Amino acid sequence: MNAPAGGTTQWRPGASLADLRLRARLLQQTRAFFAARDVLEVETPLLCHAGAADAQLAQFDVRPAADETLYLQTSPEYAMKRLLAAGSGSIYQLCKAFRAHEKGALHNPEFTLVEWYRTGFTLQELIGETCALIEDLIRRPLLAMQIVRYQDVFRKTLDIDPFTATDAALAAVARHHDETASALSLDRDGWLDFLFSMHVAPCFPQDRLTVVRDYPPSQAVWARIEESGAARFEAYLGPIELANGFEEAVSHADYVARFGEEQRKRRARNLPAIAPDERLLAALAHGKFPECAGVALGFDRVVMLAAGARCLDEVISFTIDRI
Repeated sequence: MNAPAGGTTQWRPGASLADLRLRARLLQQTRAFFAARDVLEVETPLLCHAGAADAQLAQFDVRPAADETLYLQTSPEYAMKRLLAAGSGSIYQLCKAFRAHEKGALHNPEFTLVEWYRTGFTLQELIGETCALIEDLIRRPLLAMQIVRYQDVFRKTLDIDPFTATDAALAAVARHHDETASALSLDRDGWLDFLFSMHVAPCFPQDRLTVVRDYPPSQAVWARIEESGAARFEAYLGPIELANGFEEAVSHADYVARFGEEQRKRRARNLPAIAPDERLLAALAHGKFPECAGVALGFDRVVMLAAGARCLDEVISFTIDRI
């Protein structure tokens, strides 16, 4: 019987015993953090009938029967929002999530998320709580957190306004700064994401948390839309994204419209169609969905930073290359 490729070494875990112990301790600290704030821990299924509408996310499907398709969750968001509509109050979850086509030093197709929703919280309150959890887990002396607006960091770094620049102007800036961009054909959000990840985030300081807020409405997904932009934030340590949060849109009509917009984006990118989550829509129409703010934190990346590791393989027992 032939051994799997690399079988003589790949049976070993990537993480050391010390880092596995660190991971276990940080899981305990996370639960203690929320217990102290009276936030209820919940569990929701990893499989769901409705895939993620977000056109930015690729997902795995599972076919338990010839006429049935399920999806491995890219996050527990939809199910947790159904719990919120049922009156759960503030909730959190430590769980696995899955995203296809994501593999590298900072990505593994199967990863651990901490996702939580705080009823009655504003975006600013959730930013404060998210940074408090990150600092509690990393235990690294950080300088004061800096909060910046998405529009301002684009102007400062690339001298372009991401709200008003044309798609062609965004593409021209990308190609001016990076010759590899000449081979790309992206839509507006694709160019914004390329510029942000390749040229904006790398400029963030290594010694403090940077929180970027007020994103363009086209990148709102499920965030409330305000005059300054979408009520969305992302938290970074240096160029590494750790968390993505929203002050949530709450109306049934908003969700119907957002599902429709993401379906349009999927068609334009020749991506598989994803039907709206009808049970989430029913929860929004018939439940009592509260004013709230929610965020997802990449737990594996936090462990990596706490351990002083260089990649996720050093803090996950078995990444995709070892399974």
